[in-house]
Amino acid sequence: MEESKRQKQVGQLVMEEMSGIFQREGINVIDGGMVSISKVMVTPDLLEARIYVSLFQIKEPEKLMHDIKARTKEFRNLLGQRVKDQLRRVPELVFFNDDTLDYVFKMEEVFKKIEEERNSRPQTGAADE
Repeated sequence: MEESKRQKQVGQLVMEEMSGIFQREGINVIDGGMVSISKVMVTPDLLEARIYVSLFQIKEPEKLMHDIKARTKEFRNLLGQRVKDQLRRVPELVFFNDDTLDYVFKMEEVFKKIEEERNSRPQTGAADE
């Protein structure tokens, strides 16, 4: 189902403000790894924001996601202070691990292995033409 214009606006607002909160709280850079918000999807009633968190080179991603989820109430309170003039109700926050980057890196490794195998085989037939 297509998101409405208002859902997109609220999602963008939540994404920008939560990114700022993560920076201020020091969550965006942890032990040389990076944490960023990749996407925010808001339900049609605007009461829930699903926040997809991208973790890059984090040593213990499950622990970090657990810590973020444990602080959901605190983050919602901080978000409410920042958007009180723009939203009537602050949406409930639900955090998800966005593993898209991991998937991309795994696919790149697979493509590299295929390319290496292709280059290591002797070329037959193509050079004769």
